[in-house]
Formats: sequence, structure tokens, C-alpha cells
Amino acid sequence: MISGVATGTGLIHMEEESNIDFFIHELYPIDFFGHTVYITTTHVCTLIVFVTIILLAIAARKSVLKKADNPSLFATGTELVINTLLNFVDSSMGKSGKKYINYVGTLFIFVFLSNISGLFGLRPPTADYGTTLCIALITFVMIQYAAIRYQKWGAFKSLFEPVFLFFPINVISEIATPVSLSLRLYGNVLAGTVMMALYYGLIPIFFKFGIPSALHVYFDLFSGAIQAYVFCMLTMVFIADKRNVDTA
Repeated sequence: MISGVATGTGLIHMEEESNIDFFIHELYPIDFFGHTVYITTTHVCTLIVFVTIILLAIAARKSVLKKADNPSLFATGTELVINTLLNFVDSSMGKSGKKYINYVGTLFIFVFLSNISGLFGLRPPTADYGTTLCIALITFVMIQYAAIRYQKWGAFKSLFEPVFLFFPINVISEIATPVSLSLRLYGNVLAGTVMMALYYGLIPIFFKFGIPSALHVYFDLFSGAIQAYVFCMLTMVFIADKRNVDTA
């Protein structure tokens, strides 16, 4: 709420009350070395996504290991997802990319579920830059590890190519990788979250039935799936490039 009164100097403060809610709330204060930090909605929603992934993993394992002449629909769907993921990684990284299947699969599931959590009334964890930056930094570490492991000293030598003067540019290029990955995902998810919050907060109540379903399908489901795919695809391309793997 913005409140105020008109003054003799001509400064006018408008009183306005808005129902716009971006679901950014401080829930519980914690004293951290003399500073107060808060458990926020982002932490709670991230925990919900983690628990959902764990429960899905346990259920998927049990359904796949269960011996049955007629496997359940869930078990069939699980095997379909795994095979699709294997083909996805193989086509992007080659046969040696199978060792990254667990990371890429977990990354895709986490980002996808986080992106579509808005469908269930949650604030997408990926709409918080702290979340996208963390997963981008994990990917960055894996990229650099692949470079050092498979290129040895060539990983450092490449920073000075084609000539020594290009060293600052090459360093900035490497640092730009996690920044671009995190900002791309964060910006797209946040934009959808803001758009939906503005719609619910500013539109009359009789426009809030039916129309939001189509908007959620686009901003949460469609855009969320695309952004999860792009993040994982770039992750595999960057790692494959450092491994000198032919991605064609």
C-alpha cells in the first residue's frame, strides 16, 4: 500500500492498494552470525520439488523392479522416459555420454518440475536467481572438470589461444557460461511468474475463470518444458565440447 497526502510544494502521494502477489514472502527468521536471514517461499517450494522427485524415484524403482507379466502403466511410462533420456544424451554427447545420464536426467527433472510448479499454486524455485545460479555453477564445475580430465594441460593452453593477448577474452568467455545459463532460465521463468501475478492481481474476478488455464499452459507447461530442454542441451553441448566429443 502506498499512502500519503498532497503538500504545499506540489508533491502528491497517491494512495493505492493492490492485490498483486508475486509469492515472495519471508516465512521464518534465522540468526546467522549476527545477521538475520529468512526461510522464504523459494526454500519451501524447492523442498517440495525435492520431496516430489524422491517419491517419484522410489515409486519408479519399485514399479520397474517388480516382476509382472503385464507391467503397470507407470512402469511402462518410466521405461519410456528412461529410453528417451538415453537417446537424448547419446545424440548430444555420443556413446561416452552415458556416464552423464544421471546428472542430465536429474537436472532436467528438477528444472522441469520447478518450472511447472506454478500450475499447483507454488512459486517456481527457478524464478529465484539464487536457484538458477547454483545449478549453473554445478554445470560449470562439470564443464571445467571435463576439460581438465580429457584435455589435461590443453585446457589451460586453450585460454592463451590463438595468441596470448586473447587470455582475458577467453577467461571472460568461460565465466560467461554459468552467467548466461542462469540468467536465461531465470529470466524466462520469472517473466511468466510476473505475468501471471499481474493477471490475477489486476484483472476483474470474472476474467479469472477459464482464461488463466490457457496462460498457465503456455507460461508454466510449454515454456517450462522448453527452458528445461534448452538448459540440459546447452549443458551437454558444453561438456561434450570440452571432452572433444563429436556431437554430430
